[in-house]
Amino acid sequence: MSPLAQVLEQDGRLVGAAPELSRDELRALLRHMLRVRALDDRMLKLQRAGRIGFVGTAKGLEAAIIGSAFALEPRDYLWSGLREGSAAVMRGLPLSEYIAQMYCNSNDTAKGRQMCNHFQHKASHYPSWSSVIGTQIAHGVGAALAAKQRGLDEVHALYFGDGATSSNGFHSGMNFAGVWKVPAVFVCIDNGWAISVCSREQTAAESYADKAVAYGMPGIEVDGNDALACVREMRAAIARARRGEGPSLLVLKTYRMMGHSSSDDPTKYRDAAEVDAWAARDPLDRMERHLLAGHVIETGERARIEAELLEEIDREIHVQEAAAPMALKTLVEDVYADVPRHLRLQYNRFIAVAERLGHAQKGDGAFPL
Repeated sequence: MSPLAQVLEQDGRLVGAAPELSRDELRALLRHMLRVRALDDRMLKLQRAGRIGFVGTAKGLEAAIIGSAFALEPRDYLWSGLREGSAAVMRGLPLSEYIAQMYCNSNDTAKGRQMCNHFQHKASHYPSWSSVIGTQIAHGVGAALAAKQRGLDEVHALYFGDGATSSNGFHSGMNFAGVWKVPAVFVCIDNGWAISVCSREQTAAESYADKAVAYGMPGIEVDGNDALACVREMRAAIARARRGEGPSLLVLKTYRMMGHSSSDDPTKYRDAAEVDAWAARDPLDRMERHLLAGHVIETGERARIEAELLEEIDREIHVQEAAAPMALKTLVEDVYADVPRHLRLQYNRFIAVAERLGHAQKGDGAFPL
C-alpha cells in the first residue's frame, strides 16, 4: 500500500504539493468546515432536547467532506451517503431549507416524507438520499451513464462510508462504472467505524483503495483530515472523469468523533484512547495552523467566524421552530393529479380520528376531501 496522499502535516506545515487556491478560497474552505461543526453542535443539542428527531454528525470529518466537495463544479452532482448536508449548504442549499428539513415542518421541501437529516436540493445537484446503505451508488452510476450518453460535461461524486463497501450497491456500481467508463468519482469516507463494526473487521484488504483494482480503475488513499489533500486528489479524479477516462475511487482516511448517529453510544464499542488520539489530529486545528502561518487569517479569527456562524444558525432555528407543522393533507398529495376516491376515504377517516384525539391541525384545508 502506498502512503497516504498528504499536503499538510499535523502542525500545518506543507509536506506535499498544495492545490492552487486563492487566499479567498482558503478562507472560504475554513469557513465551510467551521459551519459543519457549528451546525452539528446546534442540531445535536436540539435533538437531545427533544426538539428534532435525528442527527448524523460529522465532527472530525469536516476536511474529508468539505475538502472533496470543494473541488466539484456547480454542474457536477453530489450523491450523499449520510453526512454531506453541509457540503450541500456550501454548494447552494439554503440554510433555511436545511434546518426546516431537520424539523420536518411546513417549510420542509421533502414535505415531511424523509426523516431528519435527509436533505435534497435540485438547484445544487444534491439528490435525495436513502438510509439504505449503498443504494445511492447504483443510482449515481446510472445518472453518470446517462450524462455520458447525452454528452453532458458533468461528473457525479458518489459518497459513502467504509461500511458501504460491503453492500451490493458498491460492488455492482463499481463494476458497471468501470465497464462503461462513466464520469464518476467514488468517495469512500473511511471514518473508522460502520456503526459498531471497525474498519479493520470490514475487509481483509490492506486498504479500501485496493478494491479499485478489481474494477479497472485507479484507487488512492488520502489523509482525510487534510483538507488541501482532499481538494487536490478530488480535483485530479474529477479532471480524469471529465476527460472521459472513467471513474476513480478515493478513500479519505478520517475518524468519526461522535456516535454513528444521535441514537448511538460509541463508548460501548470503542476505546477512549483511540478517540483521544484522533482528536489530536483535528482537521480544523490543522487548517487553522496552516492559514495562520501563511497570514491568510489572523489570530482569533476562527473564533469570530464561529460566533458569526452560530448567530446565523440560531437566528434560523428560531424561524423554523415558529413555523407551522406540515399540513396533514400532504399525505395524499403529489402522486396523482387528482386525489382518487380510495385515498380520499382513507384521508377522511384519518382526519376524523385525528380530530377525535385532538391531533388535527389548524389550516389543513377543506374537510372532508
